[in-house]
Amino acid sequence: MTGSATTRRRFLAAGAQAAVASALPASIARAAAIPADVRTGTLADVAHVVILMQENRSFDHYFGTLKGVRGFGDPLTVPLPDGRSVWAQEAADGRLVAPFHLSTKEHFELMRVASTPHSWPDAQAAWDQGRMQRWAAAKTDRAMGHFAREDLEFQFALAESFTICDAYHCAVHTGTNTNRLFLWTGTNDPSGTLGGPAIGNSHDELATKGGHPDSYRWTTYPERLQAAGIDWRIYQDMADNFTDNPLVGFAAYREAQPGSPLHERARTTHGLDQLRADVVAGRLPQVSWIIADAAGSEHPAPSSPAQGAAYTAAVIDALTANPEVWARTVLIVNFDENDGFFDHVPPPCPPSRDPAAPGGFAGISQIGTANDYHQIPSVADQKSERPELIGRPYGLGPRVPCYVVSPWSRGGWVNSQVFDHTSVIRFLEKRFGVQEPNISAWRRAVCGDLTSAFDFRTPNRPASPTLPDPRPLAVRAAAVPKQPEPSAPVAAGQAPAQEPGIRRARALPYALEVHEAALDTRGITLRLECPGVPAVVQVYDRLRLDAVPRRYTLKQGGTIEAEWPLDAEGRYDLWLLGPNGFHRHFAGQGIAHAGAVRWQQRRTGAPQLIVQAPAAMTSEWPRHPALRAIGAGETRVPLSATGGWYDLVLRAPDAPGYRRRLAGRIENGSDGWSEPPLTNVKVSQID
Repeated sequence: MTGSATTRRRFLAAGAQAAVASALPASIARAAAIPADVRTGTLADVAHVVILMQENRSFDHYFGTLKGVRGFGDPLTVPLPDGRSVWAQEAADGRLVAPFHLSTKEHFELMRVASTPHSWPDAQAAWDQGRMQRWAAAKTDRAMGHFAREDLEFQFALAESFTICDAYHCAVHTGTNTNRLFLWTGTNDPSGTLGGPAIGNSHDELATKGGHPDSYRWTTYPERLQAAGIDWRIYQDMADNFTDNPLVGFAAYREAQPGSPLHERARTTHGLDQLRADVVAGRLPQVSWIIADAAGSEHPAPSSPAQGAAYTAAVIDALTANPEVWARTVLIVNFDENDGFFDHVPPPCPPSRDPAAPGGFAGISQIGTANDYHQIPSVADQKSERPELIGRPYGLGPRVPCYVVSPWSRGGWVNSQVFDHTSVIRFLEKRFGVQEPNISAWRRAVCGDLTSAFDFRTPNRPASPTLPDPRPLAVRAAAVPKQPEPSAPVAAGQAPAQEPGIRRARALPYALEVHEAALDTRGITLRLECPGVPAVVQVYDRLRLDAVPRRYTLKQGGTIEAEWPLDAEGRYDLWLLGPNGFHRHFAGQGIAHAGAVRWQQRRTGAPQLIVQAPAAMTSEWPRHPALRAIGAGETRVPLSATGGWYDLVLRAPDAPGYRRRLAGRIENGSDGWSEPPLTNVKVSQID
């Protein structure tokens, strides 16, 4: 994406005029004050869905320091070789570098930190099939830069007034246009029969303006809405940042004539002034997409967090201009991709191809994955093709920020269900009944539909009365003459500090169990069970971290048994990660205590962990010291004081190296609290 000097001057002038002419912060406060129009107490009360997709920021880059989300305080992360943590990333010259603060208070020019590589090859290199160890090498040192509250006052206030999703992922490991295709169409045409597969930005313009001459030909979601009689529109400035409208790559839109629905709704200029006019007149469409201008896009070039905040504020200002409309409106603000900025959470993905693994895959999926791999080279995106990347999973990609702003989502919530860009389409499916068959079976199973981010029955929780005015910083940021390219400090192996405290968390549909099925001289066998919704469990063999991590997608009610061999010394060391902090650790040497420990999770009523262990075991609660040690036999551990969160370590003193660790949250269908920190904090202490 590019921006012109004319565009920047126009933005500066408009910002200066608006600062004098309007009372933007006061009007934004209406978003936190206007109550929901509750008619049925269901999703049907939503009359308007507005989607604003911004540009190129990762979740850790923006919110790694925000309290109560899975950020830099994450206690159980991906293991890396040599015992180092995920916070010690390998640079191109072999140095280990750490995340570092882009302090705009000390150096304001860092608000305009330069972009990083963010195409299919380097994104695959950083992800490294789930090993997550080469971010700086693939993306440059500045990929490790992050902001904090003092730099992003508006973004933090928005997250604390409404709902932030901390497990929302971009759709695919690549750049802008492909990810936007998933938002507008649910796919990138992996079969290559209709102009794809898309892995680059070849079709981000009309052919007459430099876009690829061969058009995409699959059906888009706006076309399905049109056929179903659902009113929709794209609000945009056709002369500015047009490359963020992915529909211009499609034959149906390229060939649409002025006056036709596709041309008038998707290829004409309707800016924020028209959005406001439509809201005031009560004619806001049922579904609206907003494409920011270049200066407001939040992209590292030519925008910035400050300018993106001002644009988002202007959108909210327009949507709240008519309280009756806002009372029935949902605004979803997400980001198309992470640029190259670091995020520490391994994205859920289908199993990677691995010739050394049984069946040729590192793991198993009980959900069909035929449309989730890059199997056919892209003709249009040849610049991004690499022979060694044929067969790689498309995604999910890294986490990106997502705010859910509405009268039904206010109150400072965090939602930790796995989502991606297709989740937005599925929310529209749920509300308007228009199905999108392009979404793959695997994505549909693993990613939620965003409905868990709302309370339709009892909305209107209190929210922060005001949001800070972002316009002065936006004007200042637009005047920064060049983009800095800071270097990361040498890694200390520690994450940056995350704000202490917890926040309200939405109930999640997950229920996972992992048990030791067998342990003998051949190896250890684990049984993975999924009583809840489908989920991905990622398994890292800490004795073989050079190997591709295994990933298991379990269907609801599914069970998978998998075996790992012992090493030459008879050892095993398996590190499992799942959604919302789910963790299991199985380590030991030899077959002593095989099958000696059993546990189960009580998910109805008050959550409890039920553990049965022999007298030879010792136990500790590393993150919940208020919980007593368990004894021999069956012990029932009530978890009300920790909001259902648990973290239990079991050892066998007579078997050095033996270790079982269980961590996560027991879901019982009720809203709760985010993960307590390392100190003895009870949920009643939330501010």
